[in-house]
Amino acid sequence: MSPAEALAWRAMVMTWVFYGLGALYVVGPVLGWVFAGMAALSLYLGPAMRSDLRATGPVPGVVWLWMAGMLVMLVALWGGHLGWGLGLKQTIKSSIGWAKGWALVALFIFAGAVLPIRREVLIRGQCAIGFWTLALAPLLLAAPYIGLPERIFTSPLKAIGGPGPEYFSVYFFTYDPASWTPRWQFYLPWSPFAALLGVVMVIFALEEKHRGWRAAGIAAGLLMILASKSRMGLVGLVACTVAPRMLPLVLRSSAWLALAGVTASLAVLGSWLLASAQAGVAAFKGARADSTRVRETLQRIAFERWREEAVWFGHGTVQPGPHLVEYMPIGSHHTWYGLLFVKGIVGFGALLVPLVAHLAVALVDAARHPRGRLPLGILMTLVLLSFGENLEIEAYMFWPALLLLGVHLREMATEGPGRPTRRQSAIHAKPQQSAITG
Repeated sequence: MSPAEALAWRAMVMTWVFYGLGALYVVGPVLGWVFAGMAALSLYLGPAMRSDLRATGPVPGVVWLWMAGMLVMLVALWGGHLGWGLGLKQTIKSSIGWAKGWALVALFIFAGAVLPIRREVLIRGQCAIGFWTLALAPLLLAAPYIGLPERIFTSPLKAIGGPGPEYFSVYFFTYDPASWTPRWQFYLPWSPFAALLGVVMVIFALEEKHRGWRAAGIAAGLLMILASKSRMGLVGLVACTVAPRMLPLVLRSSAWLALAGVTASLAVLGSWLLASAQAGVAAFKGARADSTRVRETLQRIAFERWREEAVWFGHGTVQPGPHLVEYMPIGSHHTWYGLLFVKGIVGFGALLVPLVAHLAVALVDAARHPRGRLPLGILMTLVLLSFGENLEIEAYMFWPALLLLGVHLREMATEGPGRPTRRQSAIHAKPQQSAITG
């Protein structure tokens, strides 16, 4: 492995160790800036750089779009703080938060697109995390039934500062306040986030060629989704794994003929299907009615206050919510409403433009080439995550997937777009033996 690959591999294998030390929130941002520094240095030195760290080519256009978007996010943050007179101290604090949040999205994609990192390393690393998750699962699952506490301890690293103490705490499990039943978040701060990372683990594992590692990754991902008891995780498991693999059908005439037949049948079955879908949505929301009510109320308050008080640059920061939303911060629990409330229409566009552009690139490539399936699944998971969580404060744990997005852009730039050649098809069908060992 190259030095960049070795760093990524060791950080992934050590995930549970870092979690046991309460250090994951520190490790993620450090990795992001280290990788970005290595990538910038390799671009600057060019041929003078050691061969196993040398830049693999020019920076793809989508990467520049991500970097510009995240810089605009910082400008929006400054605009909001200036408009609401939040002061220099708060502005500096929020800027540091940007460096540990939104900036990481662009930095990891940039590093993956420049540094010589193979996707096989990242895929095997995710499966390694899955292996250790399965190894620790019996203790975690038995904890609430054998009298072990919810939280083990909170790391002193919380003095560094962050969104909250839960980012530096180590848990066996937590109790759902609505039903008072145990839920598991594994190495994440809360359960819904663990479910979406479980989806990512399954997506990665499906690309693993070694049967044992693939089984470990898929089993661990399914466990994270089911044990977290997250509705969004179940949706992601189906949508983000099936859709990318079915996308190549859009290039086949037989698929369009089948679609025409299905469309014609809707004239007879359409009303029944619509009623069934509405009933399914109602049951989905009713599964955790209190959570749905709080989220919808938060979104409504955030939207109304953005529209009436701070259209362009937002309020600069989240604000405490009323008792109606159980004092949850306004601007949390939803990336898009949160961006409108905190950073206004400027921040909203700063994420929307690069995300849509990257999604379009991945959609086209997934329809034409097997290499596009994994990045498309990741982007679909990101989109799904954005409707239930705040991406900014979760980028520190999403970094392997962000690196892979950059790796994919580099592959497209070096191999070219379009259908795979006979040689590329052979590589995807039967890859060479990897040097990665677990």
